[in-house]
Order: sequence, then C-alpha cells, then structure tokens
Amino acid sequence: MNDRRPNNLLHGVTLEKLVNDLVIHYEWHGLGQQIDIRCFTHDPSLASSLKFLRRTPWARRRVEALYIDMLTRGGASGDC
Repeated sequence: MNDRRPNNLLHGVTLEKLVNDLVIHYEWHGLGQQIDIRCFTHDPSLASSLKFLRRTPWARRRVEALYIDMLTRGGASGDC
C-alpha cells in the first residue's frame, strides 16, 4: 500500500528551508508584514528565527500556513 500523505506539502521540508524560501519570496520586511513577530521585524536573522519558531508552536503554525499558501499560489518550487 502506498498511503504516504500525498497532500502534506510540508513533508520532508525542514524548518530552515521553509524560512529560507519565505525570505527569498517575501524578504525579511515583507515576511514581518505578513506575520508580525519580533524575530522577523527587529534585526532578523535565520538563526534567531529558527530558535524562536522551534520554541513557539503558535508562531511556527502561522509560518507553516504562510509557506503552504505561498506554495499553492506558485511562489516557490516546493521540491525537497
């Protein structure tokens, strides 16, 4: 049987790739406008964002939702 959640767009995508793709698409300023969290709006960096998102489930869910929205609108390749 080959039932491996084919509709899960986040399968196999690391949090680092997810944030990098969002930064490439929106840049830090635009990402901070889309999701108003301090790690995107005040001296943003990949390291600080990853640390915050790994420790803050509600923020991670919002970032994942934005990533899925970006993929479904054709904003990134989505390949692993």
